[in-house]
Amino acid sequence: QLSDQQKVSESPLSQFRGVYLPPALHPLNKTLVKGGKWKDVDRTQEKRRSFLHDFCKKYNSRKKLRTHLMHLVSRIYVEDRHKVLYCEVPKAGCSNWKRVLMVLNGLAGSAQNISHDDVHYGKHLRKLDSYDLKGIYTRLNMYTKTIFVRDPMERLVSAFRDKFEHPNSYYHPVFGKAIIKKYRHNANEEALKTGSGVKFKEFIQYLLDSHRPVGMDIHWEQVSKLCYPCLISYDFIGKFETLEEDASYFLQLVGAPAELKFPKFKDRHSSDERTSAEVVRQYLKELSKEERQLTYDFYYLDYLMFNYTSP
Repeated sequence: QLSDQQKVSESPLSQFRGVYLPPALHPLNKTLVKGGKWKDVDRTQEKRRSFLHDFCKKYNSRKKLRTHLMHLVSRIYVEDRHKVLYCEVPKAGCSNWKRVLMVLNGLAGSAQNISHDDVHYGKHLRKLDSYDLKGIYTRLNMYTKTIFVRDPMERLVSAFRDKFEHPNSYYHPVFGKAIIKKYRHNANEEALKTGSGVKFKEFIQYLLDSHRPVGMDIHWEQVSKLCYPCLISYDFIGKFETLEEDASYFLQLVGAPAELKFPKFKDRHSSDERTSAEVVRQYLKELSKEERQLTYDFYYLDYLMFNYTSP
């Protein structure tokens, strides 16, 4: 008899086929939703769900995605009290979502008072890959699974501004130095030493390079590779563009306390202008037409899955 662990390593998908392949579209449980004001949000939600489901049916028939279960669920946070699974997409409201999960879990009284460091480095929330196989199965089948996404170009520019236009003790020395060294001709010693001052065009050259000097990072990785929406059937698809109403509706769905509201504050660099379509346009001007097209191609699946219009 093979142990569970051996089965996982030898056949990453076969025994999980019933869990998330093909991603069946289950009706949302709306028994906890009060009042009639959610009709429009609900209608939008159903459209998003069926759009993604139809896309995945077409896409999966052409291409079989083979990925190990533990990797599939490695970005999913678990909140056991209200039976919530949340797949983290950086730069799409994830810090505030983690604050909300901490409150739901009874780890904090209010989302307002939880610091950025506590959210990201406090290790308060468990991820789905920390459970055994039975625990993963049960939660994938029984819990309400949600994902919040954002227009891919806005998300990309937001990540660049956050990590490279502000002092950062990790992204400048690790990514910045490597990017400047490879893509900046005649870089001065100071830039090579600190890795500060990466230009957007250089960042895009790194992103599109099949021989990147440093690996990918979750802040600009495609959502299709972070959360695998064609393998895991998400019950709720929120969008950054309609974050407040989507979040309020979702909290109703899972029976969150009435006093818990999704935080409105910007987590970091609060004085900066938010990354909007207009801000993105300014950054894209720095790229050649070919670079813009290739960047769009890089996020092509994310555009398709979540029905975003091409820029």
